[in-house]
Amino acid sequence: MTVSSSSAVSSTSPASGTNPVSSTREARPEHRGVVTITVDHPPVNALPVAGWFALADAVRAAGQDPETRVVILRAEGRGFNAGVDIKEMQNTPGFEALLGANAGCAAAFAAVYECPVPVIAEVAGFCVGGGIGLVGNADSIIASDDAYFGLPEVDRGALGAATHLSRLVPQHYLRTMYYTARTVPAQRLLEFGSVWDVVPREKLHDRALELAAEIAAKHPAVIRAAKAALNGIDPVDVKRSYRYEQGYTFEINLAGVADEERDKFVEGKA
Repeated sequence: MTVSSSSAVSSTSPASGTNPVSSTREARPEHRGVVTITVDHPPVNALPVAGWFALADAVRAAGQDPETRVVILRAEGRGFNAGVDIKEMQNTPGFEALLGANAGCAAAFAAVYECPVPVIAEVAGFCVGGGIGLVGNADSIIASDDAYFGLPEVDRGALGAATHLSRLVPQHYLRTMYYTARTVPAQRLLEFGSVWDVVPREKLHDRALELAAEIAAKHPAVIRAAKAALNGIDPVDVKRSYRYEQGYTFEINLAGVADEERDKFVEGKA
């Protein structure tokens, strides 16, 4: 998919030398003030530690630019996001990669939530693990008709992002999804009211741009005030809630259980 632009900058992952995150300011007059941030980290957009921090930096930079009115968060490839790079975690001695992944996810999730302008998550294909943290903290979600969402954490020796999944599905549905690691299709989230629209994949970016343009046409000072007000009345402190979940992830890691489950995944036994 080609995204029209007048300027583009990329954040580079120092660990891998790749450019997993790019930021593009849309060029067409009707898309004035719209910035599209794209993640592209084959094969499944499972981000390494540096990639999560690069994503956080890109979202923050877009929001801090006074010319930005809306941010679209999307991805190239088979799916939106497959969470953290478990292979990086298992191939790194000690807890450095685990701590880095948790800190990087927290930074990226917070950057989306705290972005001073609305963030539209444009979701194609799978959105699992850390992807849920991103879309759960976004302001609007547009999904392809083949998109699905879920948290496989219990099968990977981890916990987290239930905070964000709870913003997408009802409470008891959340608990069953969490315990079973099952996924939910975009159409069901449309019925729940957490996804704004579901469209064929080939029309996804155009639909996200359409919604972004509608928001960007409003007075930017009012929209920024609206975002701050909505965050201010949020009944859940998403950063504190996610941090609480992370405590249990660290606990099961210290118990040795998490390594066993991640090793099964890396070895293809999970």
